[in-house]
Amino acid sequence: MAINWLAVVTAAVSSLVLGGVWYGALFGNAWLKAAGLTREHAMGGNKALMFGGTFVLSLIAAATFAMFLGPDVNATTGTLYGLCAGLCWVAASYGISYLFERRPLALWLINGGYHAVQFTLIGLILGAWR
Repeated sequence: MAINWLAVVTAAVSSLVLGGVWYGALFGNAWLKAAGLTREHAMGGNKALMFGGTFVLSLIAAATFAMFLGPDVNATTGTLYGLCAGLCWVAASYGISYLFERRPLALWLINGGYHAVQFTLIGLILGAWR
């Protein structure tokens, strides 16, 4: 199967940009509180490992989703499939884990919401850029 690797890389980069906005300006403070983190703790750590790892994992997710979508997808279908994957597979899976871990509903809404939007965006990019 032929994969548009430029679209895959663009989709992976879009995940990083979305994450910066989502966990920064939009829900940064709420996420810190729900996750039980301080800003200092969240901003600490090996940045190259965190952002490099995030990019590699986003690249894997986008490439695998491109294979799942196949060659006949368009922007509308890609967007719909992305929303379904993000909401019904990823966010639902987080929900199962969060129920047993007794994590706050707010954390599930923030993290699950991010992945629903992330895969919607990935599907849109892959579908539009055939």
